[in-house]
Amino acid sequence: MTCREFVEFLEAYLSRDLGPAEQAEFERHLAACEACRRYLESYRKAVELGKRAFEPSAEPVPPQVPESLVRAILKAKREQKS
Repeated sequence: MTCREFVEFLEAYLSRDLGPAEQAEFERHLAACEACRRYLESYRKAVELGKRAFEPSAEPVPPQVPESLVRAILKAKREQKS
């Protein structure tokens, strides 16, 4: 597996949608390639940050955040739930 193939299979790997042979090949590449291990870690962090961005916050919105931005975010969250 090349690094390019690694990236192409990343979502399937994280969703556990790879077959046993593909999974083993993916993990062999991951064990041997530091750049792909770093990429996988940064991908996981980005997904986690994205999920947390839509969690309710107990903290008040800072006063310097424009009201129009707050309304747009709340609207997007409502539309995403629909």
